[in-house]
Amino acid sequence: MFILFDEKAQLVPIKVWLSGVEDLDATCLRQAMNLSNLPFAFRHIALMPDTHSGYGMPIGGVLASSEVIIPNAVGVDIGCGMGFVHTNVPARLLRDVKTSQGTLAQVLVGQIMRDVPQGFEHHREPQRSEFLDRFPVQRLFHYGRDRLPTIDEAYVQLGTLGGGNHFIELQEDDQGYLGIMVHTGSRNLGFKVANYFNQVAKDLNRTMGSEIPPEFDLAYLPLETKEAAGYVEWMNFSLEFARHNREQIMRKVKAIVYEGLQRHAGLKDIEISQEVNAHHNYAVREHHFGRDVWVHRKGAIRAGRGELGIIPGAMGAYSFIVEGLGNPESFHSASHGAGRVMGRKEAVRTFDVDEVMADFKAKNVVLGKKRKGDTAEEYYKAYKNIEEVMREQDDLVKPVMRVRTVAVIKG
Repeated sequence: MFILFDEKAQLVPIKVWLSGVEDLDATCLRQAMNLSNLPFAFRHIALMPDTHSGYGMPIGGVLASSEVIIPNAVGVDIGCGMGFVHTNVPARLLRDVKTSQGTLAQVLVGQIMRDVPQGFEHHREPQRSEFLDRFPVQRLFHYGRDRLPTIDEAYVQLGTLGGGNHFIELQEDDQGYLGIMVHTGSRNLGFKVANYFNQVAKDLNRTMGSEIPPEFDLAYLPLETKEAAGYVEWMNFSLEFARHNREQIMRKVKAIVYEGLQRHAGLKDIEISQEVNAHHNYAVREHHFGRDVWVHRKGAIRAGRGELGIIPGAMGAYSFIVEGLGNPESFHSASHGAGRVMGRKEAVRTFDVDEVMADFKAKNVVLGKKRKGDTAEEYYKAYKNIEEVMREQDDLVKPVMRVRTVAVIKG
């Protein structure tokens, strides 16, 4: 970890969990400097080792404030996060068991793709959800109702994967056992909430005569305002939706995997030894350095002492289940993944689809994806090396399990 602090150019320091400033891209550094000059930034800014530029605030960034909440410091995919279950099933069965439709892994991938909508797809019919049935949506802050999501939208988006870097993976740990990992968030519901309240914040800041330059793209909501209360309510709804979205997908995938193992491998004694479900795009009220503050984690997980978290690598690489060490300097946070070294469009221009597919074949990884043309967006070479990322944050988390991709479904 190193510290950037020029008293003439910054209000607070920036603590970066990387080897040196040369490891930060220019846009990410500029955005971090902007954060360090916010008059309501508390103590310091923290950048995780997977940090890279985002909208307004770097992804892999952590900002604390006792005065405001910033929609763009949470991001457009509110509640994006990871779910993971670990089983007693030998993962080799997915490769070794052959069916009339290919290996068991291929059969499972095909069924998951049929049952879990990907990309922009939603369910055709509303999904059953006790969470949505009982959630007091009518109590949410709702001016601008025509631009905020409806409860009807939530029912058809629940249990859908989305696109981008979202995925479902069947994985193998170092002892040869099967894990299942899901990466997704609040879908279009959270996207609408984020964009709506970012615009509300911009309008409010203009009315207030805010001293924060608009080009920072860090419009804020003072905590004492009704607008901040509205954002917090809608954000928390989006967070719960995202958690239930992952849970619903996980239930569906587990059912598919269990049925496939029973039918094709005769395996009936399936046990779950561990489950984790955690956000990495959110803001929450916590106590740090003697003060109650709103901690914004944008592409960062909470890593309090003893807390379990998930840090995925790129497709075909290792992912890690970790235990937090509760480091106060990171506001009890850690990275949310490997972190991009190039944008999606650049990755598609740089890497040929055939190269990516050959890499999957060499690693014996089954890929489920309806459109192959943009597969290079999530190629491991477009990301930082996950092993190096883990080394840079050995004072934030300790690995408790390492898993590698057996099969992956991408939107």
